[in-house]
Amino acid sequence: MTTIQPSRRALLLGAAGGLAAGAVLGAPGAAALAPSASDKLRGTRRVNQTYRPAYHLSVPDNWKNDPQRPIYLDGEYLYYYLYNADYLAGGGGTAWRLATTRDHVAFTDQGVALPKNTNANGDCWSGCLVVDHEGTAGYGPGAVIALVTQAPAGKQAQYLWYSTDRGRTFQPGGTDPVLPNPGVHDFRDPKVIWDDARSRWFMANAEGSRVGFYASDDLHHWVRVGEFVKEDIGLLECPDIFSMRAGDGSDHWILGVSANGKGRGLPATYAYWTGSFNGSGFVPDGVEPQWLDWGYDFYGAVTYPGHRADGTEDPAVRHALGWANFWDYPHNAPSMATDGYNGDDMIARDLRLERGDDGTYYLASQPTVALADYVTRTHRLGDVRVDGTHDLDVTARAYEISCDLVWDPANRPGNIGFELCRAPGGGRHVAAGAYLDGGFVFVNRRPTFNPTGGESQTPVDRTAGRLRFRALVDHASVEVFVGDGRIVHSHRVFPLAGDNHIRLFSYGGAADFEDLTVRELEVS
Repeated sequence: MTTIQPSRRALLLGAAGGLAAGAVLGAPGAAALAPSASDKLRGTRRVNQTYRPAYHLSVPDNWKNDPQRPIYLDGEYLYYYLYNADYLAGGGGTAWRLATTRDHVAFTDQGVALPKNTNANGDCWSGCLVVDHEGTAGYGPGAVIALVTQAPAGKQAQYLWYSTDRGRTFQPGGTDPVLPNPGVHDFRDPKVIWDDARSRWFMANAEGSRVGFYASDDLHHWVRVGEFVKEDIGLLECPDIFSMRAGDGSDHWILGVSANGKGRGLPATYAYWTGSFNGSGFVPDGVEPQWLDWGYDFYGAVTYPGHRADGTEDPAVRHALGWANFWDYPHNAPSMATDGYNGDDMIARDLRLERGDDGTYYLASQPTVALADYVTRTHRLGDVRVDGTHDLDVTARAYEISCDLVWDPANRPGNIGFELCRAPGGGRHVAAGAYLDGGFVFVNRRPTFNPTGGESQTPVDRTAGRLRFRALVDHASVEVFVGDGRIVHSHRVFPLAGDNHIRLFSYGGAADFEDLTVRELEVS
């Protein structure tokens, strides 16, 4: 049975709703706290309690949601996202705002590139961009083409916009859709790639429980060539399709979607399948998807190619960006009161395709490598043995903590891990670790301020005796990378400014926290 979820568009148009329990009451007015558009996207500290991230991307003011797949142009990545400048005033609709980066960590705001309500077709929803190197669309070689969902009179269809100034501004390529709606309710989020084997463009389009496939020679005229159907993980959105080289040298295709599997006890993040592609259809290696994230806040994610120093694509590396929120609670953010905005991304990831022991190929995620360039202080704590609890002398709000969790499988403890974002008295915290008695890794945000309570879980091998653990903590998020990054848990949380302590625990027996390291992080 398909899981029904509210329309994300209806939620966005529903105005800026209530605040989470973590909101600071009596704070100065949100409008007065909003940073100027010229600020770096991470913003500046305006009040003692801030939820502006220290090293994650956040919108300069008001609202952001879906990321759009970045493109590589002139030695930098152009990253667009949905932006609503009228959010705090209660207005709806989205434009495309642009940020640029060279390392996937530090982003520079470039303002709105594709305004909302420019024409009678209304505001701009999600879509994609391509660089039309050969000028197939008729706007000259190197034009940047955006395929964008708009919905005049509520009818979703795909429209073409183009840029001849290297993606800084866009003009509509006519008022008629290049892919009209055939009469279905959900028809959006086009993702276009160049199909090199057939010298044509290929589109994946979200259509309810289907992903429609289309081909075109000129980006204006599209022919339906196939589809992919999955009916038990909710509404399929923001499709993604690409080829990647695995660590063993073999090449594979991946189809991804943002989906809601909560009705089956699965995540509501980025689902993907490995498989094969023949230009009109995608054949998955298995029926069930894998998931790029098992937490609650990695929705609308996009992946994009990695590039070598000479500008050529590296087929073995890809990057991913995900929105740090979910449509069950999009407006439940105290950052509106403390900082005058609502909208962060999780950290950009480096993705590699690996082959598991069972022969299954999977995407392994790690925080992008350039994050190491933003370490402001390193605390190397060595090997720490814990039997009960151990409080670290280190206090921080924005950092990475990593170690190998090691235990004796023949005499294992019941529960080992961390209390992150811990209040001085210990009542508030985010718990993360391995509950060996239950056989799962977990991140539990219930004990701190959060959009809605919850604990995410994934299986762990209790007999292994060792588990690589890496967590990124920022002012409003916790992300946990387990092992080689096949498993990640991303969560939005709202600790108070003084909730900066760290506790280690091992209950029911001893465990070792080997090579324990805390690296404080900030993008200045």
